[in-house]
Amino acid sequence: METILVLTHVDESGSALTKASLETVTAGMKFACQLSATLTIGILGVDATAAAGAVAATGARLLAVSGEGFAQPRYATDAAGCEALCRATQASIVLAPASSRFVRVAAGVAHRLCGFLDTHITSLAANSGAVEATRWFYRQRIEATICRDARPWFLLLDAGTHAAFAGEVGAAQVAAVAVTLPATRTTVEGLRSPMRDAQTIRPDARLLFVAGAGWTKKQPDGQIHVTEAGEQILAFLRLSGASLGSSKSLADQKAEGPGAEQSVLPFLTHMNQIGQTGATPRHAKGLSTCCHGEEPHVVGWRFIGERRAISLDPNCGWTRGKADVVYVADAFQVMARVNALLEARSA
Repeated sequence: METILVLTHVDESGSALTKASLETVTAGMKFACQLSATLTIGILGVDATAAAGAVAATGARLLAVSGEGFAQPRYATDAAGCEALCRATQASIVLAPASSRFVRVAAGVAHRLCGFLDTHITSLAANSGAVEATRWFYRQRIEATICRDARPWFLLLDAGTHAAFAGEVGAAQVAAVAVTLPATRTTVEGLRSPMRDAQTIRPDARLLFVAGAGWTKKQPDGQIHVTEAGEQILAFLRLSGASLGSSKSLADQKAEGPGAEQSVLPFLTHMNQIGQTGATPRHAKGLSTCCHGEEPHVVGWRFIGERRAISLDPNCGWTRGKADVVYVADAFQVMARVNALLEARSA
């Protein structure tokens, strides 16, 4: 019989589980039910006992590694904590969220336990007793199902593929797992976060705003209005709290040369690119803007819950095939009006 361990960790507050962790709990509960397997939830954090209340309603066995050594993400301490939880449960299948904290240590922990690791998992299933894990390859162009007989099997689940567990918070019985931490050579002196106006990538935002290359091309008056485009985009991000995505064509644009007119958005980087060689976002809603009728789409756009687009071309096949709602209009005019309404609402 399989035994399943769900690894979770706390957020920046130190006493609450991250959303990605709660999503993995949901996946673990469903999968354990399919396999009729034993489910254990392991919690890593400075105050793991307080965080356990959020998953008390699961009825699963709860284990925790706590202490100041886990107050900050660090490879040496996090790997030791995860290894201790895995050894304490002797789990054959280990599920964990694909957060930066666990992605950093998962391969090392799997190696210490002579296990195998697969990443970017989107779903799990039990087929005639066999465990099947589904993931995407080649930037979501190819979907594959993976089966392994070797154990332990570590699986990192992509965020947004499962609903976050939302059971009633209550008192939980948590068993503390002793762990001997290695000597550390690093100390965290503090955290520096960018200003809200400077931060354009917000994975937890409900809305993804996708900018296309039309923002930097000639407009109906024959001129390029990159400065105005940048001001409108940043204003919308500030007022709405949306995350900024970019098409590959816009992210690849560069200035024409020394002394030439700057035709790029200065705040845009390849980190904003989605699809193709970029990220695959999973936001509740998406708004794609192109201004010139180019295809307002990206690979991965399919994972957005509600898709809307602004395009001047009502017959664009990409627009009609990939958007739920299409606004046939100029994005400069539409976003100027939207920003004015948001300003009035915030005032």
